[in-house]
Amino acid sequence: MTADASDAAEIRNALLRLRRGTGLPVAFGGLMEAGRQMRISELSGTATHALRSLVVTSGTGLGGKTVALSRPCVVADYSASRQISHEYDAPVAVEGLRSVLAVPVVVRHRVRGVLYGALRTALPLGGRMLDAAVEAARDVERALAVRDEARTLAGGGAGAGWEQVREAHAALRALAPRITDPELRAELLGACALLTAGTDPSARVRLAPREVDVLACVAAGVTNAVAAERLGVTPETVKGYLRSAMRKLRARTRGEAVVAARRAGWLP
Repeated sequence: MTADASDAAEIRNALLRLRRGTGLPVAFGGLMEAGRQMRISELSGTATHALRSLVVTSGTGLGGKTVALSRPCVVADYSASRQISHEYDAPVAVEGLRSVLAVPVVVRHRVRGVLYGALRTALPLGGRMLDAAVEAARDVERALAVRDEARTLAGGGAGAGWEQVREAHAALRALAPRITDPELRAELLGACALLTAGTDPSARVRLAPREVDVLACVAAGVTNAVAAERLGVTPETVKGYLRSAMRKLRARTRGEAVVAARRAGWLP
């Protein structure tokens, strides 16, 4: 999918968060282009423009290794490392970088970009720094996933068909608590499960039934007040369930929570 200005802004903001979270003075990164290439487009804390617009191919250098493996990679001394190839030593040397970490931005199992953090001295980059860098990448992943979803819906076609499925799912979830026959209620919830992704329940975030109900309503595009009316609870109760679900899904917005719930197999 082609990157746009808002996607680039997410990378730029993530680099600032990466620097704050890790304490690293230099950060840079970019998004994937056609094929298996990534272009470094955003710089933060750099002293030169040596890295700007550098095209990194999958498998080459530290960032290319990160793209190829789809996992974070770290070197304590870039130019001397035997763990990477050295196609990009010249611009890295111009910037004076030694210790470098790279983390992938992965959306739906596809690497969409890479974030780097670096020191100008050769020192080990500890686990805390790597954790903070990974968290910055997760923020970008969530934002890109939300935008992907919005683009799909805006495109109509299959997206519009899925909206009907999601509305049906929300209606069934809202109806289930009103059914007093336990067998019939279980059968209806089983039908709801057929509309969601076939994710291993043990591998996903654990949500309470009411949290799923509220997220289903949010996914259908209704307000808290309408969700409350459908579910037979108060708007404040809806807000409480939504806050709880967002916390479990590590989402900052309603849209991010819906996307995260879909990825975890809770929603169609």
